[in-house]
Amino acid sequence: MAYSFAISGQHYLFDVQSFAHTILAQGGDEFSYALRDRTTAQIIEDVAAGASELGVVMETSQTADDLNTAFANAGLEFHELAVSAPRVALPLSHPLVNAQSLSLEQLADYPYIYFEQGADDPTSFAEEALACVPRAKRIATTDRATLTELIMAVNGYTVTSGILVGITDGSALATIPLQTDIKLHLGYVAKRGETLSEMGARFVEHLQKSLDFYAD
Repeated sequence: MAYSFAISGQHYLFDVQSFAHTILAQGGDEFSYALRDRTTAQIIEDVAAGASELGVVMETSQTADDLNTAFANAGLEFHELAVSAPRVALPLSHPLVNAQSLSLEQLADYPYIYFEQGADDPTSFAEEALACVPRAKRIATTDRATLTELIMAVNGYTVTSGILVGITDGSALATIPLQTDIKLHLGYVAKRGETLSEMGARFVEHLQKSLDFYAD
């Protein structure tokens, strides 16, 4: 029997771990799997079209209304799995790395590295909390490894969930609590009213365990 399973997600590492656990548990001699790092709009398109069974996304209290409207318009529904506090990710050699917490004002002189969305996508589609705050120094990228390398190369920062469970990010960056009342709502989108497949349900189970362990 050939197995098939695909998900799309924003540029996280915890969904990579969950995806790997899911497909390893499935086993089999023949399969076709896909894990797609996407912009928020692309995730909506993938799941709505059935190219991916579900999509891993983040909402905040500032973006939830806009995102939930976009999901609903595409026939999708957001399922929250965890709430986390935003953190600043920066190099271990950064001058502010020993701070107990950081404000965006303290980071104003350092380049802000973020994941680029589509040219016409609203700010609410951003993968970083407080993306609407103006920054004088901004660098966009579309790749997770490139973002990490840029942060280190230019002594920059990004705003993240702080859940860095992969080899590269976990060893290269430090995370500091961000001074804000905004919370991150981490979860997934799927077609409204549809039951997840066995592999989809198993993936969500692994994702929930990972978020329960790492999210603060």
